[in-house]
Amino acid sequence: MRPSRAVIVFWSALITILLLIELAEITRSYTLPIQTALGDPLAVVIALLFTSLLALVGAIFIGIWVSHRLWSPSTFTPFEEEMLRMRAEVRDLKKAFEAREAADRRGSTGPTRPPGGPR
Repeated sequence: MRPSRAVIVFWSALITILLLIELAEITRSYTLPIQTALGDPLAVVIALLFTSLLALVGAIFIGIWVSHRLWSPSTFTPFEEEMLRMRAEVRDLKKAFEAREAADRRGSTGPTRPPGGPR
C-alpha cells in the first residue's frame, strides 16, 4: 500500500522544517544570551520544552523506521540473489562432476595406476 501524495508532502515538509530548525540551532542563529536565560525562567522552560519536543519527534521517527524494518517483508538483496545463483551453479557442477566420475568408473575395465606410481 503506497502512501498518498498528501501524506508524503506533509512528512517531507515536516522533516524540512525540522532540518532547518536544527541547522539554525547548530549555527546559533537564535541562541539567547546567558543573561536572558538566567533572568527569564520562562525562556528556560520554553527552551527545555522545545528541546524535548525535538527529541520526541526524533525518537518517533527512529521508532517508525525500526518498526518498518522489522515488520516489512523483505526480499533478498541483489548480492544475496547472486550468491544463491552461484550456489546453484556450484551444486549443478558438482552433480555433473560426480555423474562423469561415476561414468568413468563404470567404463574402466582394468585397475588404475595410482598417481605418481611406476609406469
